Amino acid sequence: MPDTGEETAAVRPGAEAGADGVRSGGVPRAARGRRVVRRLRQLAAVLVSVCALVGAVRLVVPATAGPDGEPPGVERQLAFLREALDDGAGDEAQAMFPEGYFFLHVLYGLSRVELGLRAPAGERSTALREARWALRQLDSPAGRAPFSPELTPPYGVFHRGWSNWLRGGVLSLQPAGHRDAAEVRRFARDSAELGAAFDASSSPYLEAYPGQAWPVDSTVAVASLRLHDRLLPDRFGPTVRRWLRETRERLDPRTGLLPHRADPVTGEPAEVARGSSQSLVQRFLVDIDPVFAAGQYARFRDLYLTTPLGLGPAVREYPDGTDGPADVDSGPLPLGVSLSASVVTIGAAQVHGDARLAGALAGVSELAGVPVGSPWTKRYAFGLLPVGDAFLAWSKTARPWVAQVPAPPPAAVPAWWRVPLLSLLALCGALPWLPALLRRLRDRRARSLALPGVRPASGTEP
Repeated sequence: MPDTGEETAAVRPGAEAGADGVRSGGVPRAARGRRVVRRLRQLAAVLVSVCALVGAVRLVVPATAGPDGEPPGVERQLAFLREALDDGAGDEAQAMFPEGYFFLHVLYGLSRVELGLRAPAGERSTALREARWALRQLDSPAGRAPFSPELTPPYGVFHRGWSNWLRGGVLSLQPAGHRDAAEVRRFARDSAELGAAFDASSSPYLEAYPGQAWPVDSTVAVASLRLHDRLLPDRFGPTVRRWLRETRERLDPRTGLLPHRADPVTGEPAEVARGSSQSLVQRFLVDIDPVFAAGQYARFRDLYLTTPLGLGPAVREYPDGTDGPADVDSGPLPLGVSLSASVVTIGAAQVHGDARLAGALAGVSELAGVPVGSPWTKRYAFGLLPVGDAFLAWSKTARPWVAQVPAPPPAAVPAWWRVPLLSLLALCGALPWLPALLRRLRDRRARSLALPGVRPASGTEP
C-alpha cells in the first residue's frame, strides 16, 4: 500500500494506549501509582525511624552536668534568648502572663550569672555585662509596669526579691575587693528595705500585688537577704530566723509544705501547696535553711513526683490524690502534670544534690521539648515559647549560692527509668516497617508452598 502518512490503529511498542491504561514502555498506570505510594511509605518509615533514633539519643545523652560543670547546650540557649529578647520576646511574654517580661529577663540574667560563676575570675566579663543588662531591664518602666509602687517595699516583694537576688548575683561575679561601689550600695539599700518590710509585717509573706501574697515570692526575697550576709557584713540573721519560725507555724495543713497562696494580713494558708510554686520554693529554701529545706524537699518529692503512663518522671501541680484547675501559673495539666513545674524541679533537684532526678527530668525535657539546634543557638519547641527556654536554662545551671550542695537524698527514680521510654521509641521506629515485613514473609511462605515441576498440559501423555 502506498504510504499515506497516517498511523495505523495498531499500538506500536513504546507508544501510548488508552483504555487499557498502558503507558510508555508498557508499564500500567496502576503499577506506576503503586510504586510511587510504596516509595512514599518507605520515606515516611525512614523519617519515623530516624526521629525515634534521635529521641533515643537525646534520652540517653546526659542533659545536666551537676553544680560545677557547664550543662551542654545552655550557652547556645542563651544566645537564642538574647536574640529573642532583642526582637521583642519580653513584650510577647508579657501579653501571655503578668510577669512575662520580668521573668524572661531575670532568668536570662541569672543563667548568665550561673555560667559566669563556673568560669575563672578573669573570664567573666561577658556574664557580668549580660547580667547587668538584664538587671537594667528589671528596673525599666516595662519591668516595673505590672507592679504597684504603693506596696511595701515599693513594687512588691516579687519585683524586689527577684531583682535583689540577681543584684547579689552580679556582685558574686566580681572579686570581693573590686566590686562596683554603686552596685554594693544599691544591694545593701534594697536588702535593708526588704528586711524592714519583713520585720514590720504581721505575716511572713509580703504582698506581691495589692491584697495578694504568694509564699514563694517571699522565699526568694529571704534568700536574697541570706545572700547579702554572705557577700557583705551580716545584718539579717534575726529577720531570717523570725521568718523561718513564722513560716513553720503557717504550713499548708494538707501537705506540710509552704502554701501556694496565703492571706496577706495573717499569713494563714489560703490555697493548697502546688507544684508550680513548690518547685521554686525548693530551689531557694536550701539557701535559707538547709535542714528545714531537706525535710520540705522530701515531702515535695513524696507528694508531687509522678510517672505518667510509666514513661519517665514528671511533677504534678496538685498533690497526689488531688486534682484542680489549670491556670496561668501551672499552664495546661495533661494527666495532672505541670510542665513548668517539671522543668523548674530540675533546678530544685540539682541544688539538693538529687542528681538522678535532675538528670531524669532533664532527659525527658530533651525528648519532649523538641530542641532545634545550630552551631550558634539552641531552642526548644521550635523557639515558640522563649520563656520556657529561659526556665530550662536557669534550671540546668542551678546550684546553691549560699549553702553547700547537700548530700544526695535517697533516689526517687530507679536507675532503669529510661527503659519504658526507650522501648516505646524502639516500637515506634519499627512499626512503620511491619507491613512490608509481613508481606515479605507471606510471599516467602507462598513460594515455599508452590509445587515445583508443574507445566501446562500439552494434550499428550508422556
